[in-house]
Amino acid sequence: MLWMEKSLYLRIEELPGGTRPLPLLSGFSLTTAFRALGCFNPSETSDAYLILSNDRDEVWFICNRHLRTVYLLRGSNRSLLSTDIP
Repeated sequence: MLWMEKSLYLRIEELPGGTRPLPLLSGFSLTTAFRALGCFNPSETSDAYLILSNDRDEVWFICNRHLRTVYLLRGSNRSLLSTDIP
């Protein structure tokens, strides 16, 4: 396990042909920014998998190819935020 910035929030942007299961079919939404809980990089692949909790409070390992940075919020402990940037 590789830990990263505690205040990193990501949005889902599925790539065609990306790894399965697809996040938007698995409890994630386009309008939510998800806090990265951690990161895992198996030695047999070049992909990294970020650990996120979805809208159903399930913990998932999502391939980095499906994710985009929304913002860094220092000191935040919220697991979900709106993707609307003020």
